[in-house]
Amino acid sequence: MSSDRKTSPILELSAVGKSFRSADGTARAVLQNVDFTLHEGEIVALLGQSGSGKSTLLRLMAGLLQADAGEVRYRGQPLYGPARGISMVFQSFALFPWLTVWQNVELGLEARGVPQAERERRTAEAIDMIGLAGFEGALPRELSGGMRQRVGIARALVVQPEVLLMDEAFSALDVLTGERLRDEILQLWRSGSMPIKAILVVSHNIEEAVMMADRILIFASDPGRVRAELPIALPQPRNADSPRVRELIDEVYAQMTARSPLTQVERRAHANLAERLPDADVSRMEGVLEMLAEQRFLGRADLPRLVEAADLTDEELLPVATALGMLGLARVEQGDIVITAIGRRFVEGSKVLRQRIFGQQLLEHVPLVAHIRNSLEQEESGELAVEPFLRLLRENLDEAEAGRVLRVAIEWGRYGEVFEYGYTTGLIHLPEGEGGEAPA
Repeated sequence: MSSDRKTSPILELSAVGKSFRSADGTARAVLQNVDFTLHEGEIVALLGQSGSGKSTLLRLMAGLLQADAGEVRYRGQPLYGPARGISMVFQSFALFPWLTVWQNVELGLEARGVPQAERERRTAEAIDMIGLAGFEGALPRELSGGMRQRVGIARALVVQPEVLLMDEAFSALDVLTGERLRDEILQLWRSGSMPIKAILVVSHNIEEAVMMADRILIFASDPGRVRAELPIALPQPRNADSPRVRELIDEVYAQMTARSPLTQVERRAHANLAERLPDADVSRMEGVLEMLAEQRFLGRADLPRLVEAADLTDEELLPVATALGMLGLARVEQGDIVITAIGRRFVEGSKVLRQRIFGQQLLEHVPLVAHIRNSLEQEESGELAVEPFLRLLRENLDEAEAGRVLRVAIEWGRYGEVFEYGYTTGLIHLPEGEGGEAPA
């Protein structure tokens, strides 16, 4: 970023915090002490795990939500509601299905009271700019996903904003369509055809972030906050296969998978056993470990290469890598994933041995699973309802996240034969034939 850009901040966030109330009325911090400045002439990408508060942050910057702490400023003035100079593009397209392409794009101008002649001129310009000419009379259901997202982008651009906020704008599209639309946006940005002075992109796609951004911010979770910042001093357009781009992608993977020191809030959550478990399917964990053990990888793989080899997205692989690291079956270092000795023993073992190893690692490394097992052993019946464990998780997580974490713990525990779950009864119970001793 050049020094002159630093003198032209558009959006500034100072010690911003946001909390939401859970079902039992407990406040849960989603964002905490977020400091960030968006400057003129730059594209910033925001990366982080699901549930880290990225979309909430974007809505605060758009003026759609109000911060509970700190301040959001637009052009030096506090932001108390939607600003005319800020537009947002959503992942879900958010089009009105009963309106044509033209009407969807024009709607924002009509709401602002722009005279008809001016509305028609600007709508035509936005539609032409974004490649929708000839589709003005089409309804959203008649368009492909890529074309519907073009309508969403044209609708954001027609009001001539200074700041464009993009919330996973390409993730609902197939890979080729998403890449093509991303490249077209970058071309418009470089050409100066758009009135936009700055862009903030929330993404799960690490390569997309490196290809687009001048800066990448990496968000931590529970609560959401900026954990790392990576400047990217590469000219546009960028070649995805160039050595420097691949190095930067590796560096972002390393930052995304690095374990940062626990905050006071996180330490309390861990002490209460309410650790946010990665949403990783056991079969995917097995598949990744098996690939690592293959001759082509020899126990170590570059994470971007593994994404391609496993035919997974970044959003799918990162929780798997995190889970394998948490369980001691692999470790992540400098953007690579390396199988451990216990992970190799797992791969080489029979199904029974794999389950036994997995169960042992769960009891050693996942306090929630160990707590559930211990609670079951204290019960004469060897079974318990899920509600006490949900209550425990709700102390630090909202309702939906508490349910998700317990579901992951149950799935992992069932595979490792630490406990079983009756889907008809809703009860967690010790494996059949066990009298209370944990698996050896």
